[in-house]
Amino acid sequence: MELAHSLLLNEEALAQITEAKRPVFIFEWLRFLDKVLVAANKVDVKEKQKKLVEQLTGLISSAPGPPTRKLLAKNLATLYSIGDTFTVFQTLDKCNDIIKSKDDTPAYLPTKLAAVACVGAFYEKMGRMLGSSFPDTINNLLKALKNAESQGRGEILISLQKVLSGLGGAAASCHRDIYKNARSLLTDRSMAVRCAVAKCLLELQNEAVFMWTTELENMATLCFKALEGSNYGVRVAVAKLLGTVMATALMPKQAAVMRQNVKRATLEEVFELMATGFLRGGSGFLKSGGEMLKGGVSVSREVRVGVTQAYVVFVTTLGGQWLERNFATFLSHVLDLVSHPRATQTHVEAVYSRRCVSFMLRATLGGLLGEKAQIAAGKEICQAISKQMRAVDAVVNDPNGENKTGATDVSASQHVMVCALKELGSLVQSLSATASPLIQEPSIGLLETVTSVLLHPSMAARLAAAWCLRCVAVALPYQLTPLLDRCAERINSLKSSPDAVSGYSFAMAALLGGVHQCPLGIPHSKGKLVVSIAEDLLRTAAQNSRLSLQRTQAGWLLLGALMTLGSSLVRYHLPKMLLLWRNVFPRSQKELEAEKARGDSFTWQVTLEGRAGALCAMRSFVAHCPELLTEDVIRRLMTPIECAMTMISHVPAIIKVHGAHLKASAAMVRLRLYDILALLPPKTYEGSFNALLRELVAEFTLTDNSSNTTTSLLRSLCHYDDSVLMGSWLQETDHKSIEDQLQPNSASGSGALEHDPSSIYLRVPVGEAIPGPLPLGVSVIDASVALFGVVFPHVSFKHRLQMLDHFAECIKQAKGIRQQAVQLNIFTAVLSALKGLAENKSTLGPEEVRKSALALVMGALDNPNPILRCAAGEALGRMAQVVGEATFIARMAQTSFDKLKSARDVVSRTGHSLALGCLHRYVGGIGSGQHLKTSVSILLALAQDGSSHEVQTWALHSLALIVDSSGPMYRGYVEPTLSLVLTLLLTVPPSHTEVHQCLGRCLGALITTVGPELQGNGTTISTIRSSCLVGCAIMQDHSDSLVQAAAISCLQQLHMFAPRHVNLSSLVPCLCVHLCSSHLLLRRAAVACLRQLAQREASEVCEYAMSLAKKAGNGKNTAINLNITETGLEGALFGMLDHETDRKLCSDIHDTLGHMLSSLAVEKLSHWLKLCKDVLAATTDVGGAVTFEVEKDEDSEKKDEMDDDIMFTGLGDDDKSKPSVAPRWVTRVFAADCLCRIILLCENADKAHFDLATARSTQGKNPKGELLVLHLSDLIRMAFMAATDHSNQLRMAGLQALEDIIKKFASVPEPEFPGHVILEQYQANVGAALRPAFSPDTPSDITAKACQVCSTWIGSGVVSDLNDLRRVHNLLVSSLDKVQAGKGSSSQLYSESATTMEKLAVLKAWAEVYVVAMKIKKEAESKPVKPVRSGDEDEDDLGADVLPPDSLITLVQPELPSLSQLWLAMLRDYALLTLPAEFSSQLPPDGGAFYTPETIDTARLHYRNSWAPVLHAVALWLSSTGFGACEAKEEVSPVLSKAPALQTGASPTVKTFEESVKERMHLMLGVSIEFLCFPRPEEPIEHVMSCLLALSTLLESPCAKTHIAEDQLLAVELLNVLHRLLLTRDPPAVQLQVTAVVQETIKAAVDHIQQQHINKGKEEEGQRDSQLSLGEGGETGELVPGTSLVFAAMELLVFILVRHLPQLNTRMKESPSHVLIRPQRLPEESARLVANSVSILAELPLLCSPAGSMTILPTVLFLITGVLRETAIKTADNSVPISVSAALQGIKTIITSPLARVDSLQTQWTALVRSSLASVLEDSQPDESRPDLDEISMLTAITLLLLSASNELVGVTVLQKGCMERFRNALNSCDPWVQARCYQLLLSVFQHPSRQLSTPYIHALAPLMVEKLKAVERSRPRTSAELQAVQEGIRVLENLVGMGEEQNRVQLVALLVPTLISYLLDENAIPTASQASKGLHDFALQNLMRIGPLYPAAFKMVIGAAPELKTRLESAVRANQATSKAKDAARQAQPTVQVAPTIKLKTSFF
Repeated sequence: MELAHSLLLNEEALAQITEAKRPVFIFEWLRFLDKVLVAANKVDVKEKQKKLVEQLTGLISSAPGPPTRKLLAKNLATLYSIGDTFTVFQTLDKCNDIIKSKDDTPAYLPTKLAAVACVGAFYEKMGRMLGSSFPDTINNLLKALKNAESQGRGEILISLQKVLSGLGGAAASCHRDIYKNARSLLTDRSMAVRCAVAKCLLELQNEAVFMWTTELENMATLCFKALEGSNYGVRVAVAKLLGTVMATALMPKQAAVMRQNVKRATLEEVFELMATGFLRGGSGFLKSGGEMLKGGVSVSREVRVGVTQAYVVFVTTLGGQWLERNFATFLSHVLDLVSHPRATQTHVEAVYSRRCVSFMLRATLGGLLGEKAQIAAGKEICQAISKQMRAVDAVVNDPNGENKTGATDVSASQHVMVCALKELGSLVQSLSATASPLIQEPSIGLLETVTSVLLHPSMAARLAAAWCLRCVAVALPYQLTPLLDRCAERINSLKSSPDAVSGYSFAMAALLGGVHQCPLGIPHSKGKLVVSIAEDLLRTAAQNSRLSLQRTQAGWLLLGALMTLGSSLVRYHLPKMLLLWRNVFPRSQKELEAEKARGDSFTWQVTLEGRAGALCAMRSFVAHCPELLTEDVIRRLMTPIECAMTMISHVPAIIKVHGAHLKASAAMVRLRLYDILALLPPKTYEGSFNALLRELVAEFTLTDNSSNTTTSLLRSLCHYDDSVLMGSWLQETDHKSIEDQLQPNSASGSGALEHDPSSIYLRVPVGEAIPGPLPLGVSVIDASVALFGVVFPHVSFKHRLQMLDHFAECIKQAKGIRQQAVQLNIFTAVLSALKGLAENKSTLGPEEVRKSALALVMGALDNPNPILRCAAGEALGRMAQVVGEATFIARMAQTSFDKLKSARDVVSRTGHSLALGCLHRYVGGIGSGQHLKTSVSILLALAQDGSSHEVQTWALHSLALIVDSSGPMYRGYVEPTLSLVLTLLLTVPPSHTEVHQCLGRCLGALITTVGPELQGNGTTISTIRSSCLVGCAIMQDHSDSLVQAAAISCLQQLHMFAPRHVNLSSLVPCLCVHLCSSHLLLRRAAVACLRQLAQREASEVCEYAMSLAKKAGNGKNTAINLNITETGLEGALFGMLDHETDRKLCSDIHDTLGHMLSSLAVEKLSHWLKLCKDVLAATTDVGGAVTFEVEKDEDSEKKDEMDDDIMFTGLGDDDKSKPSVAPRWVTRVFAADCLCRIILLCENADKAHFDLATARSTQGKNPKGELLVLHLSDLIRMAFMAATDHSNQLRMAGLQALEDIIKKFASVPEPEFPGHVILEQYQANVGAALRPAFSPDTPSDITAKACQVCSTWIGSGVVSDLNDLRRVHNLLVSSLDKVQAGKGSSSQLYSESATTMEKLAVLKAWAEVYVVAMKIKKEAESKPVKPVRSGDEDEDDLGADVLPPDSLITLVQPELPSLSQLWLAMLRDYALLTLPAEFSSQLPPDGGAFYTPETIDTARLHYRNSWAPVLHAVALWLSSTGFGACEAKEEVSPVLSKAPALQTGASPTVKTFEESVKERMHLMLGVSIEFLCFPRPEEPIEHVMSCLLALSTLLESPCAKTHIAEDQLLAVELLNVLHRLLLTRDPPAVQLQVTAVVQETIKAAVDHIQQQHINKGKEEEGQRDSQLSLGEGGETGELVPGTSLVFAAMELLVFILVRHLPQLNTRMKESPSHVLIRPQRLPEESARLVANSVSILAELPLLCSPAGSMTILPTVLFLITGVLRETAIKTADNSVPISVSAALQGIKTIITSPLARVDSLQTQWTALVRSSLASVLEDSQPDESRPDLDEISMLTAITLLLLSASNELVGVTVLQKGCMERFRNALNSCDPWVQARCYQLLLSVFQHPSRQLSTPYIHALAPLMVEKLKAVERSRPRTSAELQAVQEGIRVLENLVGMGEEQNRVQLVALLVPTLISYLLDENAIPTASQASKGLHDFALQNLMRIGPLYPAAFKMVIGAAPELKTRLESAVRANQATSKAKDAARQAQPTVQVAPTIKLKTSFF
């Protein structure tokens, strides 16, 4: 392949490769040339041009395939347009000669077609440069057109189109000729030719004025004819032509109009022409009414669907603004269409026409108009409805009934009503909450208008009105309850009108069905209301025969709708329902028999309808309340159901007696019965299987049914991928809703509400806008087929065999069309049964059953109907799957092999090739591996059968299935398959799109099979890879959208496996162009591919898209239809969100934008923020911000001017690409979510985004670097816009964004105003954004969210001014009043759980504020501030902008009395709601303080979200008020006087204070422990923290301490739960908080035991021993796990210590795998944790009796010394780690404990202390493995032990020796800091009062010290640290001198004084000496001056003895005095500083 990459064709290489590979080589060269010519240097091209032209023209006559000729033509044209044009005419003549050639052989055809393609390409590229040659060329082409076969016709028409586009107006002389020749081909039998003509004519009409003036009518007729018998592609092309021509006729292009005086068509004329097609089809315009009167043939459906599409093209071409201005005319026109008798000849036709009109309205109104214009359109629709309704009322109320035409008017008006109401509903639903102006404005009166239609005489219209009300309620949930009430009231008042009963019950049912889409629900009482109305209707049905039917239907409909509200509501009405159901049916067989004899036809109709209704309500119950389906309930349901089954068998007899009009009601009963049985477990009705199966089989084999109805389920039971084979079975397109009409099965696409009124309350199937149940006849068959599939797996083998044989018999009996219908139904049932077997994992049965089934299936594989063949293949595969035996599979495969080898007819070849594919698909590669080779070879052979494209399609499809299912086993066949795929791609004509689609599937499957190998570089892999890329390139260039989509998904696969080899620079632009495609599947494929690319290479994707947009902007090439503007691809994707409705597509767009955002938002911050801002700012707020309005208007004027130009240049383009519509609310919500994501991304990227000072400085240096904080005002503005929008979803998103912004920016300081934060300037915005959310009509969820934002804002500490805070604070106060109003006070719109949510949100917000307030107060109190004045009195005289430290508390204080009670009530509720299910009987029957028993399940969720902050707040309140002690005794403030009343209510029994403390403690601890026992993984960590904070706060209060200390088991349980929490939750913050709680608990216990000691001590003064038994462990010292608090604490603490210091675990050291870990410095949090744990450990002995202490002390000391060993590590700044100081403190606490004084334990204690010292000594041994051991900490520990436990340690020589050794090492240390600290510690040992201890140390260590100090003279200190060490040493020496007895004083002074004198400097050396050296001199001098007077005698003796000392001293003193007085003064001050040691221990241990 690489050899093909050269400018000239490498002919040598070409000659060397095999014949088969040459076309690929040539194609690859042309592909290379195509890329290189554009980029190459013109000079190089011109040099080689001659040779190139020769090679290229040579290729024309080498019979190139379709893709090759297309590329060849393109290259030639490009070559001439770049190089010289001399020889262009020669080449052109050569092509023309080839076209003229008389050679008609098939072999010569490719050459001709290549010449035609070249001609087209020349003119397209060079146009008028080719000048006068065009008439000959065009004539030549037209002549050829007459004689050409279909492929030639298509190619010539495409060329003509190119010629026309290249020449533009210059070719005017030939326009008529082209038109005449082309138009006749519009009805060509080849669909591809029809498409080509349509495209050619579309090009022609740009310039040919006559087409849209004089020829306009003929054009229309031609198009209608072209639509007859058309396929989807033709309909799209012709619709585009027709729509565009009509639009041009109405608004011609400026250029054309100037040239000729043109008569413009009027809108009426255009509409009339279009209507002709819609109503009469292509049969011509018969002016005589003759045929009309005969009720002539109805219009062909293809024409109607095509014309419908044309209407949409027409309006889209004219644009949104045209539609806005002319909407009224358009609406009345389309509504007239549907009221025309021609459109509604039969009911199904009427439904089809309605569907078409609805599609027109939805496609234009929904896509082209912005939200404002949509509201205006809604007005128009309302007016149209009321106008129709007035006309109907006039007819209905006409007393004489003279108005005969009136009756037909009424029936016509129903269809108008349905279309109008359906569109109005869709409009309101898509507008959602932004539709509120439409609903609220009284002049429109939308609700009145719609409700008036509920009384329409036609059921269809009433249902449509009900549906419309449901849409209103879903869009605006606050309308739901009022609408329900209104309907209920009307039903009761209009009970006597049948239409009213029917209409209002429909409306109520529809509204109830919509409740599940309204998260806030409806009040519970509405359920009771519905039940009472329904009961009343059913009870009174029998009273009045005129109303019986309606009342019965209405009653059951309402009960069915009630069931959709779910179990929580239905539970209360279930007993009544069961009774009603039982009473509808006869009780016994006898009654059933008796019933048959009674009644007339009317009573039977009512009875049947009633029973159908009851069954329908049951089905709704089973479907929506699965939780209530207990065994017992099912048993009680079965009684009526079994009765219904028996009754069905009697019905035919009754119909015989009473007439056929009962058939429909009987069918309805069957339908309902089948539906409910399909939902129940088959085991429950086993006994009735036989009778039931008889009914089912009779149903779908059409036994008693004379019409040939077919089921609609086959499509869904066949595999989705097989749709390519069932050609007529539609792919998913934008036109799905109307194209459905053309499907082959019965009544396809004719779904309508009136076919089954119950669908008005059921869930709408996914992907449909409005439920459309199929007609009853089809629905019953569908239901029977579905139920058959459920029952079949449970039937005995004998019956299975009987049924299968019966099926074969039925097919045999039927003939012709009926046979097809029966067969389709039977196959669907069999597939359904096989699917059921597979799902149940059961088998098909023994040999004879299989045989029978196989015979049935094999028979259908040869059926001429492709749909049946598909079903048969599918059934075969499923059978193989169910049987699962290799022999059976082999037999099936062999049958197909044999058949394929012998058969020659298309039908059996296609059927059996699919059979092979399906076998592999369902058995998988392993199961069918042995047949793989044969299957592949046969299918490869079939795929090459050029004579039948159908065979190729089926063979390739099956091959793709095999490749897919075989996986790696297929690897050996990849090369031959791939080369076949390439060959076919290069040769199959493009018009056979199915073949190309299947080739695409094969290629995709092959790529997956090779998989990641594709990255390799071996030759075979490279070849495979380049073949795949060539294949993709060919498909990308194909004209069919589905083939292009296949190409994209292949490239996507390739990119996944071998990303480096997919060229994004060409792929991305191609995807961008496809985003504007009019084909849904192509847009889906493009976006799916972009989504994958954006995951890895988002920035490249965006860059390529931008460069493409620039190219398209600069270039002349307007053929690229792009909607990418300066906002780039991301802007285009945001734009797509506005008019795409397909779910999958939208979710992919969201993901793509998400990936781009994640990788690019931080780098291109302002770009993304601007994108979001533009989307959000385009608010269509009707009463909203005026500023935006102004901007919009200017825009729209510009748009006006622009629109004209656009209209004329882009007339053929799809106008959707122009972002004319302001972003819709859904897109704006997405933009708001993006905003939150951007903030999060910035936070994770770099903290500088949240630091204004850094941001400003970096911006100065690097203006490109964008930081988020600089955009803060934009962020606030966006959040504000969103939070104050009409749309509720957007308000939620806006509030969320606001909360994020506050959280992230609250602490960012404002550099220009120190002490302030940047958010302060936005106070007004925040307040304004929050205020609307608290208005009374705001939905609860928004208010709840706003409360959250309020508390975040108040708690963030941004606002420093009380008055500013007040604004937001008042919002919360007003909400609090709502909460206090209690349950059920206001008129409710939403369910009780919505009220619960709102109230709890308010309480949670207050709790959060209170927590912050208390925190601020606590901090303020801990600071040494001026005494805190209470905020109440001095608020006025405080400066307004300084926040008094307790100001926030002053805001909360007044509310506290009531708040505290509400909080406690809420916690009580929460505690009850968390009880396990088995205690549900303990729940209060009438609910709690904030929830009702009916909404208990939803309430739980709301409580779960808000209990934690409340718990914390209550804990703070309890501990600050001493457990509410002030409720009894007035303490806090006078406001609290109402509190007791609130708490105790009216009950006279007031609890004692102790009782209330106990109750509250139990509540708080119960809630906490329950939660901490098992916090769900999804619980936020904040809840865990709140809970722990609450516990530690609670335990700070004395009451709580005594409570927990008295109940030891409670404390133990608490510690066990905390231990468990540590095991499951990692964050250090949580663990620290846990230790805090443990500390408080232990403290409480310690206080308690000390209190006991004091009390005992008072009682028994003299008896010391009594104390021995106090505390844990008693006298034996045994601790019992489970009841011992100490044991529980030890467990928990050991866990923490071992977790952070695993080396403490001795077992670990012993394990063979243990690696020695060098101790490392612990991270900050771990160190704090370890320190906390150690300090708690040290407290534990205090809880034990002396004996108990001795049990735990060894462990405790082992752990503490271990911590010391592991964490004593030197630090750079010589600071002591907190864990070390904690350990030292712990050692001290333990050693100085009173245990030492307990006589009985003396020996044990001594042993303990000695062991501890030994451990420390051992750990502090110098060791190479621990160079960074902190010897000072170890020495400190040794010193501590020596000083605190001197008695136990005196005289133990081993230990003494060790200690001296350590001190000696430290003195000899080279680190001056260590020396200094060592001197300090020695001093404390030397000074110990017990001489026994100190003397040995003095003797051992003093000499060494003196030596060290003497040596200083030789090496004077160089640093301050060294100086300090010397000073500390001298200090020890001085102290020794002081300690010595008088007689030894002289010797000691003789040591000290000479040393000091030796430190003095020579006076000449002083100026040059270093700082430290001078310091030493000064220090020595001062000390000498101080020592002299202290010991005068000794001093004199020493000085006298050595005269040289004296002289040094004197000179030094002299020098000192000589210095200035100032210095002197300074120096005299110094000794006072230096007396204290400068190095202090962090914690004073001594």
